[in-house]
Amino acid sequence: MSRSLKKGPYIDPKLLAKIEAMAASGEKRVIKTWARRSIVPPEFVSFTIAVHNGNKFIPVYITENMVGHKLGEFAPTRTFRKHGAVGKEEDKKKRTETTTAAAIPAAAAAAPAAAKA
Repeated sequence: MSRSLKKGPYIDPKLLAKIEAMAASGEKRVIKTWARRSIVPPEFVSFTIAVHNGNKFIPVYITENMVGHKLGEFAPTRTFRKHGAVGKEEDKKKRTETTTAAAIPAAAAAAPAAAKA
């Protein structure tokens, strides 16, 4: 469920204060934050914010397309390895390579015999 319009969007006050201070001074540096629930306002555009994903900080450069989304959407918390059993795909590749490797010499030996006949 979305946040009430009466309340307005949630923006972490400390993070907003840091961004406003950087905008006033004109410097651009990475700001570390744990506020994944904070919504990206237009004031954050062109700044880099390092969002914590539970393990480390992921640097996120804020663009205009990100306005209105939450910071946590841009720092995934889970790493996708792959579907299926571990090593299953490699075993399948090895089997096809051995069968094709065995079939090539047999086909090469059969070709000269067919040419003589």
